Amino acid sequence: MGKKEKKQKHQRNQHRGVLNYCQDEEDDNSVFKLSQPYSSSSSPPRVSLSDDAKELEEEEDFDDDNNGEKEAVNDETASDDMPSKFLLYQHSVQSPKGDISYLQKFFLMYVGGRMPLHFQEDFCGTALLSTEWLRSDPRRTAVGLDLDLEALQWCIENNIPKVGADGSSRISLFHGNVLQPLQSKLVISIPQELISNITLADNTQLQESGILEAKSQAGSADQDYKCIKRNVSLPARDIVCAFNYSSCCLHKRADLVLYFRHAHSVLSAKGGIFVMDLYGGASSEHKLRLQRRFPNFTYVWEQADFDIIERKTRISLHFHLKKQQRKLRHAFSYSWRLWTLPEIRDCLEEAGFQSVHFWLRQMPDTTEFPKTEGFGMGRDLRYEEATSFPQQDAWNAYIVGVA
Repeated sequence: MGKKEKKQKHQRNQHRGVLNYCQDEEDDNSVFKLSQPYSSSSSPPRVSLSDDAKELEEEEDFDDDNNGEKEAVNDETASDDMPSKFLLYQHSVQSPKGDISYLQKFFLMYVGGRMPLHFQEDFCGTALLSTEWLRSDPRRTAVGLDLDLEALQWCIENNIPKVGADGSSRISLFHGNVLQPLQSKLVISIPQELISNITLADNTQLQESGILEAKSQAGSADQDYKCIKRNVSLPARDIVCAFNYSSCCLHKRADLVLYFRHAHSVLSAKGGIFVMDLYGGASSEHKLRLQRRFPNFTYVWEQADFDIIERKTRISLHFHLKKQQRKLRHAFSYSWRLWTLPEIRDCLEEAGFQSVHFWLRQMPDTTEFPKTEGFGMGRDLRYEEATSFPQQDAWNAYIVGVA
């Protein structure tokens, strides 16, 4: 048992993430995947609470004997030897290569005739999936949209430089609400030569000198107008996605249909797909805590009591850092409305999609495997297209809307 810590005050932040019953980076086949950051002002704000969440009655039982398979986190932008919360999130939650493999498969199955080149990631957070999309083919472009400006700026400083010299010219990041995408503003990145080897100290100096402020703000009313998404020329998208259960942050059916209509409207007239993910099962509707250990940190996903009338719950993500002997409790927290598969299908059809397809897989029983080592389990788990599926303790799904 760890020592009881005092309740800390955290700044409110918006970033998406939660349990996504997991995929391996290479072949999409691990244990528990926990979702990536998302944002929408239509739902209650996502907060790194401690002011909005009750202190846990008991301390987590973190085991420091880590034998996980994922490589250790090494964050050059860390402060006081502390890795960024965004980096911890990416290492413990996301599997972009596996997601992209399925996206390509779905596109070729339901549209075909060409390779998908133009991609949009809604609720993109640090846009890790978008940057991996760019790395997979030099012809590809990506559009990212999120409410969390801090996450977008972290992407500019850390993820885009890894794409290559032309990375920043093939991605457009927008700061705004998925329910009002045309009002979102283009995030202007600082020049490539400034961000190629940027550190947190450098970032602080740039902020003090006004460079980042000048680059992140349009500077004039005319420039602001030109940087609004409705005035930015973008290619029609082949694929639009909303991963990491991001659609659960939309609590009203009308908002969900509206969002799906926006996604449909940007898809190519030649054919395109919208893909989202969802989780469920008996374990999704009660209080739950899952733990995954990596070489130098432990990741905890916590689900509060589930309201069966509102179908809402609160998800909190915690990190325990072995080397620093510190716990980042409620690093990210979300209020979610857990939609059902039939509800999603009905909303997609109402938004104009011609057909909807479900790809599901059963996940490890949470009562048997509440703690796991890195990505060491579930390597035989695969998604299969299904028209019916018996209830399980836990399942995960890709939902594909074809335009």
